[in-house]
Amino acid sequence: MKSHMNKTSNAPADDPLLLRIADALERLAPPRIAENDFDAADAFIWHPESGRLEPVPKVNLVTLPLLKGIDNLRDILLKNTRCFADGLPANNALLWGARGMGKSSLIKSAHAAINIELKKRKSKVAPALILVEIHREDVPTLPDLLRILGDCDRRAILFCDDLSFDSSDSTYKSLKAVLEGGIEGRPGNVIFYATSNRRHMMAREMIDNENSTAINPSEAVEEKVSLSDRFGLWLGFHSCDQDTYFAIVESYANYYGLKIKRQELHAMANEWSVTRGGRSGRVAWQFIQDLAGSQGKKLD
Repeated sequence: MKSHMNKTSNAPADDPLLLRIADALERLAPPRIAENDFDAADAFIWHPESGRLEPVPKVNLVTLPLLKGIDNLRDILLKNTRCFADGLPANNALLWGARGMGKSSLIKSAHAAINIELKKRKSKVAPALILVEIHREDVPTLPDLLRILGDCDRRAILFCDDLSFDSSDSTYKSLKAVLEGGIEGRPGNVIFYATSNRRHMMAREMIDNENSTAINPSEAVEEKVSLSDRFGLWLGFHSCDQDTYFAIVESYANYYGLKIKRQELHAMANEWSVTRGGRSGRVAWQFIQDLAGSQGKKLD
């Protein structure tokens, strides 16, 4: 009898149904803010299902000197980020335009560069910035993330790459409120940087369709483009010409010590761009990876 009772009392702990119920309750529980260690790293990825910020020990980035052909854009974003780090007024930033021209790379590199500046200054007033990446599909969970970051004693750049919306997506309305228009707004220690291939983050036909079917067409257009108005800083990236493309390739080749004559480098890089159907910083990097591989050179 005793052994039977012991066996019965231990049974619930191994009951699959109870374990599934416990797992479901765990998933439904609100984010546990206390578990996020903001000192664990300078960069994090947001996981909304658990309310967790995953530390990123090493960010995949390109150092600022290697970003060619965007000098003015670089300086503008650096200035804005520096102001933010120092607690001065700064704008949300939208980096839009041609693919592969360094939009997301510039954000990550600017974050790293400003942190290096802060470290050199040994500033107690302005501790290192954190970079928090939120995926496009997780934008509806922004209020939860902002509440978590609002309790952080560090300033945070909230980063969303390739932000765009289609005709059936109304998420942009909630994003507008979070950025500027809502009753809560965004915390003072958070700034929002986003990249998009579209200036207004929406397909042109999406705006045109609203225009043609609305009772007041101008109001429909204003509703669609007002999201981009929430970004005080617009930085436009355009396709690079051949000279800029060659400058990018040369910069990479010199930085990584690839041994090749300049004329041959240009010829090979040009041929590579033709096979890729265009020139961009991304195409230049892909060419350099191929060239380094053929030379048995590691790109560390």
